[in-house]
Amino acid sequence: MGQYQFRLPDIGEGVAEAEITAWHVKVGYRIKEDDPLLDVMTDKATVDMTSPVEGLVTALHGAVGSMAPVGSVLVELDVAGDSMAAQPAKQVAVVENDAAGNARAGEEGREPVAVAVNPDPAASPATRRRAREWGIRLEDVRGSGPRGRILVEDLERHRGRPSTPARDDVEEIKLVGMRRKIADRMAKSKRQIPHFSYVEEFDLTELEGLRADLNANRGENRPKLTLLPFFMRAMIRLLPDFPNINAHYDEAAGVLKRYAAIHIGIATQTQNGLMVPVIRHAESRDLWDCARELARVTQAARDGSAAREELSGSTITLTSLGAMGGIAATPIINHPEVAIIGPNKLAERPVIEGAFLARRKVMNLSSSFDHRIVDGYDAASFIQRLKRLMEHPALIFID
Repeated sequence: MGQYQFRLPDIGEGVAEAEITAWHVKVGYRIKEDDPLLDVMTDKATVDMTSPVEGLVTALHGAVGSMAPVGSVLVELDVAGDSMAAQPAKQVAVVENDAAGNARAGEEGREPVAVAVNPDPAASPATRRRAREWGIRLEDVRGSGPRGRILVEDLERHRGRPSTPARDDVEEIKLVGMRRKIADRMAKSKRQIPHFSYVEEFDLTELEGLRADLNANRGENRPKLTLLPFFMRAMIRLLPDFPNINAHYDEAAGVLKRYAAIHIGIATQTQNGLMVPVIRHAESRDLWDCARELARVTQAARDGSAAREELSGSTITLTSLGAMGGIAATPIINHPEVAIIGPNKLAERPVIEGAFLARRKVMNLSSSFDHRIVDGYDAASFIQRLKRLMEHPALIFID
């Protein structure tokens, strides 16, 4: 038997280290060529590392969440033949996957070979995520689903239920991978950007009537319209008059970058956390194309098929909490942008019209601005003009 050392390869220009986000093997596993070993994350992407050789895993180096420099040994294997020099790893770039991940997290150094109850567990992404949250190895769980598939009920049975509702246990979950990136970016945004938040009420009764009519009479090749494409078109009309809002601020250089192109980021909740896929050159798209591209990029973010360039480069972000309810929010700016717009819940409310009460469809719109760049007067002016367009939707389409 010879020994093979799997080292972290050079995975991108300027990348000196990567974070270990998931192990797919443990000491004692016998693996084949091209079997997955681990996932690592850089600032640009998550990369799936596969083995270039067949062998027996004898040691793992690096816990989930730790940083590994390029060239460092990550996995040691016993292989047939003489000792082998390290070979370049095979890599597959992905956005973020929900494979066995942390549920198979390895530990540093050598450890006894464990006999797995379920050496090749099958489970849905949601079940795998729950296993990670509860600290359960899927290999230790017997599945009761079709062909031994592990269900959430199997995890609950494996975990066991307390006989009394009183509990004093504490579960510690280390933030790694995408969740840690999100935490770091949110902290940076709040730490560096003095947020100015502004909330206004929008009467969208006319707009909802127009939207319902367009959806009822749209052709088969046209997507169903939500409110967001209308917000996008209204923002496209206004942003040329407010160039400081469609911008990035580089605080280190003291430079404001104002963009002619309008690249709208769409805050999207995915299985792997919050992502912001981008609708590029929204200024060149009509209402239907905005709706079509909105559906495409958000679905790509959710299913993990979004390309790297589709998840960066936005100049202003639109975040919608309407489906979750809520009357107002204080959205956090997507650094280095200087503004974020957040529609809230649309609800039918009684409104006084002269001497009568009327039923109107009303929404609060929440927004935040970088107060270093956008003065309160300009922020309020932008939202008030946005209100006018949305309350009289014909104006959105009149040049």
